[in-house]
Amino acid sequence: MPIVYRIEVLPALKNAGYNTTRLRREKLLSESTLQKFREGKPVSWENLETLCSLLSCQPGDIIEYKEE
Repeated sequence: MPIVYRIEVLPALKNAGYNTTRLRREKLLSESTLQKFREGKPVSWENLETLCSLLSCQPGDIIEYKEE
């Protein structure tokens, strides 16, 4: 897959004060989205937007293109 995560998403969220329980309880991200982060799979633009908002960053801080 040519688009990869530049950061470990779940630890970054935890450092920002968002553990998985809080993310699910406040309906910020679904369990299936969290599982995609664990597995390094792509997520929707909406979820990427939410992630950028929670981490106060730009998409390029989270993902990058790597040639196969």
